[in-house]
Amino acid sequence: MKDWKDYKYRSLWQHPFWDTFMQSVGRRTWRFGNDGARAIVVKHSMPLNLCWLEVPRGPLFEDQESLQKILEDIRHAAEAEKAVFIRMSSYQSLPLNIPDTGFDRHPQTSLVIDLSVSEEEILAQMKQKGRYNIKVAEKHDVKVEVSSDIETFYHLLKKTGERDDFGIHEKEYYQNLLVAMGQNAQLLVARYEDRVVAGGIFVYLDEWGIYYYGASDSHYRNVMAPYLLQWEAIKEAKKRGCKYYDFLGIAPEGAVKHPWLGVTGFKKKFGGEVVAYPKAKDLVLRPFWYFLYKFAKKK
Repeated sequence: MKDWKDYKYRSLWQHPFWDTFMQSVGRRTWRFGNDGARAIVVKHSMPLNLCWLEVPRGPLFEDQESLQKILEDIRHAAEAEKAVFIRMSSYQSLPLNIPDTGFDRHPQTSLVIDLSVSEEEILAQMKQKGRYNIKVAEKHDVKVEVSSDIETFYHLLKKTGERDDFGIHEKEYYQNLLVAMGQNAQLLVARYEDRVVAGGIFVYLDEWGIYYYGASDSHYRNVMAPYLLQWEAIKEAKKRGCKYYDFLGIAPEGAVKHPWLGVTGFKKKFGGEVVAYPKAKDLVLRPFWYFLYKFAKKK
């Protein structure tokens, strides 16, 4: 069995599904590859008709020579687009003399559950409050089901974003994600008294189940629907043969002020192992514009 710490096997953002999804939401993409490395690259627009290129959770590589070859291909594409910089957020440590960046779009810390054990063992490694809240939802007769009702989920997501102060995409973004992933993704919703009170988009790909987006109605907080929703997604991932379940992102250990502190408390009730990833790196191509970009980001 592959060690989950061998991050090159975690390929959602470097999978053809992701390329298809990015194109469906209007992003320009490239695919590069050689015998020992591969990369999907996504273009992001900036003001003043500028852009930057992202290699999300990549590139994936077997050796440094292959990495250097694929970086040359990526750099040529970036120069043709007059990109300000190239950002690489690989799960693998990049042996490159390129500075880290503090502006990574991907979380630096996550929580992973081992699904190779029984459901009883998964429950046993949860915090007591996590198991208790799942039972509370069951006692309230909360029902979790697969849904295609993106409209209801999006309405709930908007309310959650306003409540917890985070931005969301347009509705079509989430619809396109589900379409691009096909059977590898599900929209699950939790119903209480025939009302959708929680929902989430989950991806099941190769060895990994991933909690991608979630939303809940705070007016029904007492029925603990998000806990049962997660438990059903975890069981679905296990049923599909996934070996690990990734909560995608939590606040770094010891963080005092972090936008994910609230959701981190929720996720940690499910147990699992905290993992930290290498910091993203920015290969700067246009230093003046990069300086202005960093200045604007810090404001």
